[in-house]
Formats: sequence, structure tokens, C-alpha cells
Amino acid sequence: MTAHAQTINGTVFDIQNGEPLAGAAVRQAGTSRGVSTEADGSFTFTLTPGESQKLLITYVGFRDKVIDVSKNQTNIKIYMEPDTYISEAVFVEATRVDEATPFSFTNITKEELEEENMGQDVPYLLRTAPSVTTTSDAGAGIGYTGIRIRGVDPARINVTINGIPVNDAESHGVFWVDLPDIASSAENIQIQRGVGTSTNGAGAFGGSINLQTSSNRVEPFAEVNTGIGSFNTRKANIMLGSGLMNNGWMFEGRFSKILSDGFIDRASADLNSYYVSASKRGERSLLKADIFSGKEITYQAWYGVEESVLESGNRTYNEAGTERAGEPYDNQVDNYRQDYYQLHYSYRFSDQLNGNASLHYTRGIGYYEEYKADELLLDYGINSVTLNSDLVRRRWLDNYYYGGVFALKYENQSDLEVTVGGGLHQYDGAHYGKVIWARFAGDSENDDRYYDNDADKFDGNLYVKANYFLSDDLNVYGDLQGRVISYDFIGLDFENDQLINISDNDRLVFFNPKAGLVYRFDSRSRMYGSFGMASKEPTRDEYVNSTDQSRPESETLYNFEAGYKGDFGRSYVGVNGYAMLYKNQLVLTGQINDVGAYIRNNVDESYRIGIELEGGYQLTPELGWSVNMTLSRNKIAEFTEYIDDYDNGGQLERT
Repeated sequence: MTAHAQTINGTVFDIQNGEPLAGAAVRQAGTSRGVSTEADGSFTFTLTPGESQKLLITYVGFRDKVIDVSKNQTNIKIYMEPDTYISEAVFVEATRVDEATPFSFTNITKEELEEENMGQDVPYLLRTAPSVTTTSDAGAGIGYTGIRIRGVDPARINVTINGIPVNDAESHGVFWVDLPDIASSAENIQIQRGVGTSTNGAGAFGGSINLQTSSNRVEPFAEVNTGIGSFNTRKANIMLGSGLMNNGWMFEGRFSKILSDGFIDRASADLNSYYVSASKRGERSLLKADIFSGKEITYQAWYGVEESVLESGNRTYNEAGTERAGEPYDNQVDNYRQDYYQLHYSYRFSDQLNGNASLHYTRGIGYYEEYKADELLLDYGINSVTLNSDLVRRRWLDNYYYGGVFALKYENQSDLEVTVGGGLHQYDGAHYGKVIWARFAGDSENDDRYYDNDADKFDGNLYVKANYFLSDDLNVYGDLQGRVISYDFIGLDFENDQLINISDNDRLVFFNPKAGLVYRFDSRSRMYGSFGMASKEPTRDEYVNSTDQSRPESETLYNFEAGYKGDFGRSYVGVNGYAMLYKNQLVLTGQINDVGAYIRNNVDESYRIGIELEGGYQLTPELGWSVNMTLSRNKIAEFTEYIDDYDNGGQLERT
């Protein structure tokens, strides 16, 4: 294949006022070849074949900028940031990592997200990243989807948007179905594998996903995007932006609608969302407000399919709604809305010191509806001559989540970077159930609640991170985090051999240190090694479905990482080895606890050990090739399995 010379045309602007920059230096990265921009900021430059396909732009008083031109772009608009300019990236900087930190990570750019974004949930857009696997209840990537990193379940993956925690405070999971089309308003996403750096919210036990919402565009725009796909899937969104106005304000908005019938029977999804952002920059400050919301109505499809049904050839069978005689119940849906409000402020005190703070408020309310056949009415507080009845119930979640995060970063621009940050978060959640119809309703009223449990949770953390550069080639990294949790809930206990509801609480204090070093062979390759520790509290189910005597302990993870990464312009290669050693990991053993619930038990020792390989090559400006592979061994050293004994009652134990 003969390499051909690639010619790039573009214009360089000042991002703060949109004015062209004359005399800016434009060079092919890694070479001395370059040109200067004309009076109108324009330039034309031909790349040397076989060298880097990135441009380095420099201008006195502005930060250097590197852009990738491997896609054969023309008429590129490049916006340079003054030294005092604060970009939206500052709000995620404290919880992200870069080439100077000793962790394994993957960055997904806005352009990469746009290429993959067909209306599917975020997990499906990340499915090609190393050690990532995804699932979809409906089979189409729309509706309820899940993501695992290194085989670790979603409840152990920390997720933040603009540095604000997204994980549910009680279940620890992230329900991406409540954030439909958020990828259309994402600037970039970073995946950290393993413990990673200290972050806000639930502990990262297998990895973390850090999403930054859109940086408001300097120029006005309006877009309408539509798409249609398999299983009657349809997507449409409208995106608008004011650009940079004379008063310094910028506004941006999006409204999205996604519909799908799903692959699984009746696995329909009706998703609506919007995103609104406003920002204003001062000479040394940035104020930004983000409001985004998602409303979903999805037919339940999370029950799975028995092996015998699959073998019969019925691969789309859905058990949901089939307790009703005849046709399945048509409103066996999950109906939920979640609204997010974020206010961010950043100020550059000096060239060495920058601080930022964010406030957040999340409101969620919704239910899932089920048709239940031949239910004992006394279990629902209903007195009736008829003891059992078919009924329809709704189980509600009504919650508020609010708080704030902050970070203060100092860098002396020679050999030291220090970040101090943390957050305070409060969760107030109401869990209750209603019977909305019963064939034999007895003495029930329409608004009666057959259970009503409230929960309050406080989560606070403080961290200090430091990166010290011993030389141009070597730096050491340290990270100390303390986390405090206070959880009040309605739990269970025994009184006179009777199971009763009681008010209960738990208080936990965690200390999570991390340390490592990075060695750079040159500007294109590095090797690193690190150790990190993370701790995690049990979930709501493990608290409320147990007594003080059977309640599990918190989990601890000791994580070792070592790797090499090289980026050589048209090609890259990476290898990372990891050992994730767990103490008291919670796993399903089949055991039924003292209140009759299947529970996860603490196992003394378990581990995940593996190696991650990745590489890629840009064959032409339009065609690239990349591959990754993970080999791992995941094992519980020893545990007791519990098997239900249907013949004799009780459970059998097997070690």
C-alpha cells in the first residue's frame, strides 16, 4: 500500500471571543515541520506520510492544543484556550486520570460516541472497550441494559456525571434506562478499570465510568437527527445551541424520543429525555448549570428464559405478565422518571491554584406494575371472606438525592500537583406498595399501602491526591481517601419468635489509600504500577432482609496494577496485568437467612487475576483496525454452598 500525502485546511480561533488568531504555529506532532496561520487565522499544511497524524498548535498566551486529523478532515476549526481560560473539563478533572497516573483507563471521545450512537443506552456504546461486557433485557440495547468491567457487576462500578455520583444510594446500581440518549449530550467518557483514583459516591470495586456532558459550542447550531432500526426501533432528537453571545453566555438544549418493540416478546420501550445547559465565562471563572431528565415506560423483560424453552426454539419468550389467565397482562411495565439538576462553579485563583464546587439535586419517582395470581390477601393487609385473589400491584420508589462536591488543585508547573477534594451527599427514599385492582378487594381502599418503608443515607468523603515528578521521566503518585456512611432504614428483627419491623441503622468508616509510579520512555510510551484499596457497604436488600445477627459485613478490595502503553501515531499497543484480591466479598451461596430470604454471604478470600491486551493501526485516514482481549482467572478460594432440599426440607451444605 502506497502512503499518500494528506493536506489539511483549517482556521485557528480564540475560544473566548471567536476572533481568528494570526501567527499561530501549526506543526505535525513529533516533527519540526509546520506553518503559521495567516491574518484571518487560516492555514494549509501537508502532512509527511508515515509520521504522526496529529497537529500541534501553539500560540503565546494560549495553551498548546493537539488534534487528531487521521479522518482526513478539511476546513477544520480549531479553538485555542487562553492560559487563564477554564473549560468544562475542570469539573471532571479531580476524579479522572491521565498518562501521568499509574492506572489503566480508556477515553472515549465525542466523535467516537457519535459514530456508535444509534439511540442505544450508554453500556452498548462502551461495549468495545477492554474488559467490558454488556447485556440487554430486551435484546436491542434499548431499555434495561447492564455493563460489567472485568466481570464485576454494575452495582460495583462507580458512575459519575460531571463529577456528581449517579449510582443509586441503596442498590448501588445505575439504571441507564433513566438516562435515555444522554450520549447525544456527552462530550467524552472515561472508563477506569480496577479501583482507579478516588471518586465521589459508591466505591469502585471493578471500575468506574466518568461522563462529562457537552461543552457548549462557540458557534450557533441546530440539528435534527433521526434513525430507524430492527425490532421497530425509532429514534429522533432535536439539538439547539446559541453559540457564544456578546454577553458571554452560551445556551444548549436537546429533546429526544426513542421507541422500540425489543427482540424479546412485549419488551417495548417508550423513552423521553431532555438536556438543557447554560454557561458563562469570566476572565478567570466559569459558571455552568445543567438540567437533564429521563422518563421511561418499559415492559418488563428481566426474567430470563429457561433452558427447556430455549431448546424448544422459542428464543423470544417473556415470562412477564403470564400469571394472568389467557393473554399476558398488557401493562406489566416499569414506569419511572428521574430529573437531574447540577450547578457548577470554577475559579482560577492564580496560574498555580484552581478551585471548583458543584451542587446537585436528583428527584426520582416511579413504580413497576405486576399482575399476581392467587395471592394471599392478608399479605397485603386486606381482610376478605375470600382468602386468595388475583390482583395488580404497584411497587413505588420515591426518592431525593442532593449534596455537593468540591476540588482544589495546586500545580507549581514544574514537579508537583496536589488535589484536595470531596463531597457530601444525602439520600431520602420512600419505598411503598399499592394494590390498584383485586378480583376480591375485601375492605381495601384505593390508596392503601401494604408496605411503607423509608430510608435515609448520608455519604461523605474527603481525599488528597499528589503527583510528584522526580524527573522528566519518572513520577510518583499518592492518593488517600476517607469515607463516612450513615444509613437509617426500616429493618427486621425477632420479638417473641415473631418477625417484626424495626427502625435500624448502620455507621461505617472507610480508609482507601492508593499509590504508584509512572516511567516514561519518551513522549509516546510509558509503563506504570500501582496499588489501591477500596471498601464498600452492603446494599439495601442485604440490610432490610436481615437481622443484626445475620447482616453481612462490608467488603474490601486490594488491587494491584502494572502495565505498558505506547502510542506511535498510526499505531498503538497496550498491556496491563491486574490482581484484584477481595476480603469478605459478598457472593450468592444459595443460603436462606433467618428471615427466609436468599442472601449474598461474605466469603473470606476470592480474587480476579488477569491480563488485558489492546492494539490498533490506522490503515488509511478513513479505515482503522483495533483489537483488545482479556484473559482472566476468577476464583473463590473456599465457600459453603447451600442447596434447597425439596425432599426433606431445609438446606444441604456443600463446601
